[in-house]
Amino acid sequence: MSPILVRPVREQLEHDRVIRLLQAKLKRKYDVAINVADEQTAGLKIGPGQMFPDLVLTSQDKSHKLEGLIEVETGESVNHLEAMAQWAHFGRAKAPFHLYVPAAAVDIARRLCVENQVSVSEIWSYHAMGDQTRFTLVQRSATASKAAPEHGHPETAAKKSPKRPPSGPAPKKKAAAPKKPKRK
Repeated sequence: MSPILVRPVREQLEHDRVIRLLQAKLKRKYDVAINVADEQTAGLKIGPGQMFPDLVLTSQDKSHKLEGLIEVETGESVNHLEAMAQWAHFGRAKAPFHLYVPAAAVDIARRLCVENQVSVSEIWSYHAMGDQTRFTLVQRSATASKAAPEHGHPETAAKKSPKRPPSGPAPKKKAAAPKKPKRK
């Protein structure tokens, strides 16, 4: 259970809606298990106890290898208590940890991650535009950028930078000096 015992109803609805949107977006690439409201169906043993991230991503093959954890926060839940009680544990898991926060709370989330030494692979912001929700990648760790095509969010895995040809002519090699014949 979240350290925020009672989240305002409007924020709980927004939280659950974002979780379901992410589930629909990620289900083509992963088996996605969700924990919404009071339903705690996808738990993980992290450290001494059982934790319930909002989304648990596993591979679709027979191994069902853990591929990532996603935690969705709302304006009220981006706080020190949440960072210590949940984010710090999810950051220690053996899978990438992705944090989704409202656009207005990005700076606070970054600061809390640094202060609490949370190892977060990616921080995403979200905001509503009419009846749509837009997601924007705002921070990626160095290790996450190396693994993006394998473990990253489908949107970021597709945004690989194109390879550019080397600029300018290739460097010339020095010619070897002719060998002097040995005298007998």
